[in-house]
Amino acid sequence: MPPRRGDCEPGVAQTVSHDTPEQLAEAARRELEALRRRDKPLTPRDRRAIPLQDMPSQPADVRRANMAEVALGYSPEQTQVESLRCLQCKTAPCVDGCPVRIDIPGFLKAAADGDFKAAIAIIKRNSLLPAVCGRVCPQESQCQENCTLGKVLKDPAKAVSIGRVERFVADLERDGGHARPPEVKPETGRKVAVIGTGPASITVAADVRREGHHVVMFEAFHKPGGVMIYGIPEFRLPKKIVQAEIDALTAMGVEIHTNFLIGRTRKLQDLLEKDGFDAVFIGTGAGLPKFMEIEGENLVGVFSANEYLTRANLMKAYDKGRADTPIYASRKVAVLGGGNVAMDAARTALRLGAAEVHLVYRRTQAEMPARVEEVAHAGEEGVQFHLLQNAKRIIGDDYGCVKGMACVRYELGEPDASGRRRPVEIKGSEFMMEVDTVIVAIGNESNPLIQRTTQGLKVTPWGTVIVDETGKTSIERVFAGGDIVLGAATVILAMGEGRRAAASINDLLKA
Repeated sequence: MPPRRGDCEPGVAQTVSHDTPEQLAEAARRELEALRRRDKPLTPRDRRAIPLQDMPSQPADVRRANMAEVALGYSPEQTQVESLRCLQCKTAPCVDGCPVRIDIPGFLKAAADGDFKAAIAIIKRNSLLPAVCGRVCPQESQCQENCTLGKVLKDPAKAVSIGRVERFVADLERDGGHARPPEVKPETGRKVAVIGTGPASITVAADVRREGHHVVMFEAFHKPGGVMIYGIPEFRLPKKIVQAEIDALTAMGVEIHTNFLIGRTRKLQDLLEKDGFDAVFIGTGAGLPKFMEIEGENLVGVFSANEYLTRANLMKAYDKGRADTPIYASRKVAVLGGGNVAMDAARTALRLGAAEVHLVYRRTQAEMPARVEEVAHAGEEGVQFHLLQNAKRIIGDDYGCVKGMACVRYELGEPDASGRRRPVEIKGSEFMMEVDTVIVAIGNESNPLIQRTTQGLKVTPWGTVIVDETGKTSIERVFAGGDIVLGAATVILAMGEGRRAAASINDLLKA
């Protein structure tokens, strides 16, 4: 009997190019030469006819066995051709979709002209992490969603690939040894504490330090970088790129203290009342995992995606001969969820040697919050998608280890508060799935440690810190931003929050 729709669809993702980097670069070179031979400037119609440049990547059968970066990056010719697709429209709706309001038409024009140095300079007026954002930010739901070209072509997937161009010019600057830390104004004698070292905190540290204030960052883990280090896998975001940004901060004179847990090692109020800090920024993110609260979640072989990815990324458990931490040896893995973290966990499990990885999601692919590109890569690599299904309980053997999962099927009902159609359980649809590992990737919440140890800090019922329009909390001289305010969000949104809070801190310290 054939499987029911949604039982197992290993190829649900969109098709991606299988041309080699050399083939894609050569095609772009020919396209660029043809465009240069034109006697007249490009019209909007001409730009609409320029083909979208595919991103070269490792072949799926090769990359699923290594931790190296999947997407290989544009060639210079691809970068110019893709940038020439920009219509340079006066209204620039793409900028409205960017949380830090990068001059996107400006840097695309510079890149189209081959002036990559000018392009990265324009980006870095507003963004401190272009190599990171060019890789992991969901441009398709931010700047590229607003792209006029995608609307004119009536296909959002054909919008200008803004993030890919951003990645190229950032990598070119770094790999060429031309990246320089921002200039720092003369010392003011004022001191600011930054709690956490993720995207929001890095933005605050740089913007505040630029004004000449002394900045000290406090990181609970043994390495700085936040979610970019412990959460996002090497094959999506190489750690050397994050380290380069951390090195830029230290070159500016920012102090970073690791293994320092605010709320335990030192209370937040002590920073202000005893340690002489003039202001504090809270950027601790949303690192507390949610669970299903179903039977069997305490069995051996059940992980939160946070733990699983932290072991693999921060502690390099994939390097089995030299890693300081072990990781569970899995044969059949089930990942519960449909977001980017679920995709990261599923693809990591493959690379750690699992024979089968099953992604179980209670809605359809259309409702998946994960980036389209990540879903595509997961499908190519062999992750098997089980849509309109979810776990009801996890079953263990006589030794307390996972041996299977009882699942149920769903159909979509009316939309819920998120705007997505609510999954409704189909009565009598329960079935068994044989697995030995379950990874729960259904979201994160804010760690409650700081709020529990900081008198007067107001938070929402969900544990996120309440701030005003300037990023100020309920406590004087204490600001917050990023996922600790927004809930689990994106790198660029966290940076936008950090930029706003930094401006407020700098205004405060001028007084």
